[in-house]
Amino acid sequence: MKRRDFLTATAVLSLLGASTAHAAKNAPAKKPAPAKRPARTSKTPAKPAKKQPAAASATEAADDEAMPQGEARNAISLPDEPLPQWRTYDIRSTITLRPTKGKARLWLPLVQYKDTPWERSLGHNWQGNFESAGIYRDPVAEMEVFFADWPDGVEKPQLQVVSQVATQDRHFDITRRGAIAERTEVLRRCLQSTALVPVDGIVRKTAERAIGRVKDPLAQGKAIYEWVVENTAYDPNLRFVGNTSVGAMLERGDLAGRSADIALLFVGLCRSIGIPARPVFGLRMDGSRLFGSLGATGNLSTAQQCRAEFYTPGYGWIPVNPADVRKAVREENLGHGDPKLNVLKKLLFGFWEMNWVGFNAAQDVDLRGSSKETLPFLIYPEVETEQGRFNSQDSDHFTYEVTASRVYG
Repeated sequence: MKRRDFLTATAVLSLLGASTAHAAKNAPAKKPAPAKRPARTSKTPAKPAKKQPAAASATEAADDEAMPQGEARNAISLPDEPLPQWRTYDIRSTITLRPTKGKARLWLPLVQYKDTPWERSLGHNWQGNFESAGIYRDPVAEMEVFFADWPDGVEKPQLQVVSQVATQDRHFDITRRGAIAERTEVLRRCLQSTALVPVDGIVRKTAERAIGRVKDPLAQGKAIYEWVVENTAYDPNLRFVGNTSVGAMLERGDLAGRSADIALLFVGLCRSIGIPARPVFGLRMDGSRLFGSLGATGNLSTAQQCRAEFYTPGYGWIPVNPADVRKAVREENLGHGDPKLNVLKKLLFGFWEMNWVGFNAAQDVDLRGSSKETLPFLIYPEVETEQGRFNSQDSDHFTYEVTASRVYG
């Protein structure tokens, strides 16, 4: 999509009456309790706005104060090139474990550590009554994970992690080639079959039907995107348990699911015909200028969202977001012929609105120091005790709250 076309589509979508972003209110942050063993790691920002210390500038977001709004666009007077609009956020994660016997370990996925033109990690700090804590990096999975350990006898294990990140909208420009080629080992990994993403049988047959006689990889990726958008349904009431592959979804003819289900279906169909593709697991952290339902404010503990990208020679990685098309259809009651839906479908092929932050693209994850089974992916905080392993969806074992606030400097 050309840059001017992208901006025009965004403005048209707004003019057609898209819902405004949810409002949010920043309440003064409570001063954290003194940490038993504080630790800190930091990263120097590359280009974003002047950095403030994450712990000092982080505030908790409530539900009733308006989030900062971008300048209104006029479809007649759009600039040829979008201006850089970096936004810096403090993401504050607070976790308290229920009373438990024996030792406990926690893993928390962090924002992607590799700088990109649309996302940059600016550092982390943490405090709590843990015995030990830190960050480890998995270079193969290209992800960073925070961990903390509590010994037996701690009455109320607790932790607070503040991460600072800068983002700006990501878009694909079909008029510009010459992207830096991806490493061969990365592309090979993004063609492999995984526990949830088989690449043969019904998956390959479905992809072949979706692309028809199209031979160009870029056009094939777009055909698969359109097939996924037309044939899936977003259902937030389904709890993704990580034991249903995209092949099983296709076999039973039920393509309803949450964002991870829809994104993984796109990834599997691409991989099955030789197009490298990967999911990107992350978190919504601000309101949306497209539709209110595509943003999130306040407590973000259930605002996890998965997107996808595929690779084509000359263009590099191309972002797509089919799950948000289906989410808007459901939440905004968009009919099949609704002009807002047609604009949104075109816009979300090659565009990520960065009111969202990416964590990682890892699949079949082995948590360092865990004695339990491999995870299909890591998007939620995970805790392991003598009673087993639990994630943040299990409120019986720990409480989890995450908020995001804009930083100005």
